[in-house]
Amino acid sequence: MKNICDWNNCFNIGEYKAPVEKDNSKKYRLLCLNHVKEFNKNWNYFSGMNDDQILEFLKSDVTWHKPTQSFTSSDNFFKILWNNTLNDEIDASKFKNINQFKFNNNDIKAFSILGISVGLKWSKIQDKFKKLVKKFHPDMNSGNKNYEEKLKVITLAYTQLKNTYRGKIDT
Repeated sequence: MKNICDWNNCFNIGEYKAPVEKDNSKKYRLLCLNHVKEFNKNWNYFSGMNDDQILEFLKSDVTWHKPTQSFTSSDNFFKILWNNTLNDEIDASKFKNINQFKFNNNDIKAFSILGISVGLKWSKIQDKFKKLVKKFHPDMNSGNKNYEEKLKVITLAYTQLKNTYRGKIDT
């Protein structure tokens, strides 16, 4: 038995799952291809969250949203091993500018549009932007309007990050 798309007044076959809530529950609705594309284009996991909640989510994401616990004093060997490994592998100077930034929802959305990690160095953002411009420029795609629209969105995202980074680091 085939399901009908769960979009208002649509009678196409609903083959694609779309979440009802953002809590990873098993609740979903079935949509046709056109409506699942529309749903995905407008989906914002962080809607309704303030900046602090978004940052807390991103910090928690590092540990897959699982609780962590510190080693006890009886585990000194592991503490020393962990600290030495951490100091060997991470250059703290790379993070000297990170506290200068407070990323808002628009910044995080811009990072997502560009397909890059939140807080990436400005030079890496510029490199990614240049690659995307080359890929989506209408001259490279026979004047296709879809590519032109995508390029406009990419340029807006880049401008958003440029304004956030302006004057805070050497560009």
